[in-house]
Amino acid sequence: MAEKNYVPRLKRLYREEIAQELKNEFSYGSVMRIPSIEKVIVNVGVGDALQNKKLLDAAAEELALITGQRPVKTKARKSIAAFKVRQGYEIGAKATLRGDRMYEFLDRLMNVALPRVRDFRGVNPNAFDGHGNYALGITEQIIFPEIDYDKIEGIRGMNIVIVTTAETDQEAKSLLTKLGMPFRK
Repeated sequence: MAEKNYVPRLKRLYREEIAQELKNEFSYGSVMRIPSIEKVIVNVGVGDALQNKKLLDAAAEELALITGQRPVKTKARKSIAAFKVRQGYEIGAKATLRGDRMYEFLDRLMNVALPRVRDFRGVNPNAFDGHGNYALGITEQIIFPEIDYDKIEGIRGMNIVIVTTAETDQEAKSLLTKLGMPFRK
């Protein structure tokens, strides 16, 4: 069982230092305007799940190991004949992280997983959506130390969306930079 007064490292850093730095940088009148991270969504698409149901189950298990919570299997929203997909087929899995689990995941992503990417030079600084949210694509799930390379079904990518309360991309980029996101120069 986890210790009751445990606070994740990134969350403590945000509360003690980063929030004040952001308030001074953007001259907010109210502490409620200071941008923070609302949630992190981790999504895995498994197109091969149409032929082999075990691949989707394996992807969901790997996602559970990476995020620390059980993912939800996602279904196709509409039929696409070219891909032989029918509406309602299970074709992926996603997990929405909030609170302490979100901060722990971000800490592992930025400080452990991303530096393990081959030829890593930083993440794209232009992947913001215009509303302060950041989207990141990862091509291999094996960069996370929780994944045992010998037990995986296959190399699979994932999408990670970091949703912030920032009103502009500049505010969100400043927040993520201060948290330690390794942006490309």
